[in-house]
This record gives sequence, structure tokens and C-alpha cells, in this order.
Amino acid sequence: MKRFLLDTHLLLWATIRPDRLPPVVHTLGALPETQLVFSVVSLWEVAIKRRKGHRDFTVDERVLRRALLDHGYEELPILSAHVVAIPEPPTVHNDPFDHLLIAQAQVEGIVLLTADATLAQYPAPVQWVS
Repeated sequence: MKRFLLDTHLLLWATIRPDRLPPVVHTLGALPETQLVFSVVSLWEVAIKRRKGHRDFTVDERVLRRALLDHGYEELPILSAHVVAIPEPPTVHNDPFDHLLIAQAQVEGIVLLTADATLAQYPAPVQWVS
């Protein structure tokens, strides 16, 4: 089975703004040979940014997690192997959440899907979707 890790914005769109989700993600989610994955990193990011009042992060992380699980997403925990694999130095941008998502994708051997063109500048396994 081919697994795809979604970045935080894609997960938010999948849950609360499905009209913004790129069509390729809808397609991948419907294929029986693919598994969409969310990271605990994304839940952590949502929790922190929601509490700080970021306008793009209004959904409660518990509601987000439950919705993702109910829609068949696989939950990816944070492992020490992920932390020690964080790219060094960060060459494209300084978002620690994205750095950990990239490390998870590398360690797990899965593709990180993103709608963030800056994040997509990292080498594989990051893929930009629009």
C-alpha cells in the first residue's frame, strides 16, 4: 500500500474546507491502494497556533483528530528516529513543524504532500499539490 503524509494545511482543508483541498488529494484518498496519513506533529501545530489566536487555526485539535480517524486516515506518532532525522541546517525555511514532517516522511519512506510551494522546495520525499 502506498502511503501519503499530508501537511497541516491539507489536513485542515480536508476536514473543514474540503473545497480547498487539491483534487489529487481527493483522488488519492479514494484509491484502495493508498493510505492517507496525518502526523501528531500537525495536531501539535494546530493546538499551539489555535491557542495563540492564528486565524487559519480555529479548529480544536481533538475534533480534527477524531474527524481524520473517522475518515480513515492513519495516525503517525512522533518517534525519536524522526527527531534525529530533522534536516540540518534548515535550508529553505525555519518552520520546525515542517522540518519534523519532512523527517517523518524520510524515515517512514512515504511522500509528504503539501500545498506550500516553499516547503516543496525540499528534495524528495516532498511533493507539491495544487
